[in-house]
Amino acid sequence: MSPDVMTSGSVRSAAEVNERIRALWLRAGGSLSARERAEYELLVVEWAAAIRGEVVEAA
Repeated sequence: MSPDVMTSGSVRSAAEVNERIRALWLRAGGSLSARERAEYELLVVEWAAAIRGEVVEAA
């Protein structure tokens, strides 16, 4: 897993995490290895947390 992937307490915006997810898929060529799958799963969790945080801030 990439050392810059955070597992909790994200300070990145949902847009930034989404961009990292897109970049991961592009690098992988549409088929993720086990390591890339683990990174993807962490990024999706981080993205969901960032979305929730942005919704709370907006409210």
